[in-house]
Amino acid sequence: MQTTPTQQLQLRHRSVRRYLDKPLEPGQLESLIRCGQAAATSSFIQAYSVVRVTRPAARAAIAKAAGGQPWIEQAPEFLVFCADLRRINAACEKAGKGALEGFAEHGLAAIVDVALMAQNVLLAAESQGLGGVFIGGIRNDPQVIAEQLALPALVTPLFGMCLGWPDEDNEVKPRMPTELILHQERYADPSADRMADYDAKMAAYYAARGSNVRLSDWSSAVATAIQGKKREHMLDFLRARGFFIR
Repeated sequence: MQTTPTQQLQLRHRSVRRYLDKPLEPGQLESLIRCGQAAATSSFIQAYSVVRVTRPAARAAIAKAAGGQPWIEQAPEFLVFCADLRRINAACEKAGKGALEGFAEHGLAAIVDVALMAQNVLLAAESQGLGGVFIGGIRNDPQVIAEQLALPALVTPLFGMCLGWPDEDNEVKPRMPTELILHQERYADPSADRMADYDAKMAAYYAARGSNVRLSDWSSAVATAIQGKKREHMLDFLRARGFFIR
């Protein structure tokens, strides 16, 4: 089956962290946000807000909180995507349905909404020749982000996004074979041989790429990343903001 131009664009995705010193065009960011809003949303709750950060001091504080990521300060645009139950809470009270009580389902629905919306934004940006990278590191110290952006209760920062005109042409990371992701009727663990094949493929990719060469494979890289990012403070932080209380 022949892939469409949209599919080809999706398959070319790579993270971009270096940008030309060139702003987005007037109205371009707003257009991208509208594309984000066109994403599916659970029960039409639209449980997201996006904060555009331009103040150098705020960007510097966020970059430090995220573990020292200079592209947060350097990118033409830096956005923080937030799960936002505040408008929904007001709607519930207006309709006489009572205030939200921090149910896990409501928090999950908001997080899914944000992820879908943000992916639409990035895909729309890439279709216009822009590049970007998601910044999960803001969850290292989310209180800093909440304070810098004056986020009220029922609004919580989930991740950032740098956007701009690329000043690098990174390789596309090889994804897992589709057969390891697409299951037929029932879940099936991948065979050790198939995972070993993918580890070997990723090891070759890491060793050969033009920048940030590393001697590793997929299993070792993700194990180090995921076990190093437990962020044990997140549950208390989310509960303090009205999420996942019950």
